[in-house]
Amino acid sequence: MKLNIQFITVPALALLCGLSSCGQQKAAPELFKATVLTPVNSFTSDVEGPAVDKNGVLYAVNFQKQGTIGKVQDDGTASIYVTLPAGSTGNGIRFDSHGTMLIADYTGHKILKVDPATLAVTVLAHEPRMHQPNDIAIDSKDRLYATDPDFKADNGRIWRIDPNGTITLLDSVREGAANGIEVSPDEKTLYVNGGKFIWAYDLQEGIISNRRVLIQFPDHTVDGMRCDIKGNIYLTRFGKGVVAQISPAGQLLREIPMAGKRTTNLAFGGPDGKTVFVTLMDRGNIECFRVDEPGREWQMLRKK
Repeated sequence: MKLNIQFITVPALALLCGLSSCGQQKAAPELFKATVLTPVNSFTSDVEGPAVDKNGVLYAVNFQKQGTIGKVQDDGTASIYVTLPAGSTGNGIRFDSHGTMLIADYTGHKILKVDPATLAVTVLAHEPRMHQPNDIAIDSKDRLYATDPDFKADNGRIWRIDPNGTITLLDSVREGAANGIEVSPDEKTLYVNGGKFIWAYDLQEGIISNRRVLIQFPDHTVDGMRCDIKGNIYLTRFGKGVVAQISPAGQLLREIPMAGKRTTNLAFGGPDGKTVFVTLMDRGNIECFRVDEPGREWQMLRKK
């Protein structure tokens, strides 16, 4: 049975996340308390890849139907931003320093890019060996890091995609399907998760080494993640219905409950970078909550 939330107006939902319809911050809401932003089932069950551009606009994949990118306003209303070419379906989204949207196309085995001026969708990189480019992270030099999980075999690979489209295999892992990925604020660590744990790699000029387990959970799987400017990791716990906040040392600091159980990914945004937007597969929508520090990528885009 579908949950009926029509008695709550969409602008009211946005105010609960600390936003008004014109994007201005309102009276501070309670931190780490999630509220609904977009209506249930406004996105498909494959809602993923939330990302915020340097102007603060939120985007996510598969709005209304598969193969689209949705653009979400401050009041929670959404519309189709672009429709991807036939055979392409987006997962992770990131923005480079030029404002270009970069999309992991998991059905087309490509990294796509969207021109911000013309909305033309073209191919940045294509790698037929990829199972499915899934989630992506970006550093200050516009280098992308992509996970490539094989969920059936429970393993995966990690690729680097340079701004010119050159693709480099960084690592192959057999201990879990590589999924969420993020760069630390000092760009010295690359985090990759798989199964029930997070790996940490040393990162230097686009090369990774010294893989080790940062934290392991006793139950449920993990999915997308992002860092705040202090290096804390925010991680979606798929199946448990929470976002976990984890210190750079691997300590579980708190868990923020969501309305749904299948949390897939998240991004920092809002007027000050302190609103976290979370996609939920089982509800086909986006929720949000306020935090005490802005996101790493949110701050990085504003330095360009």
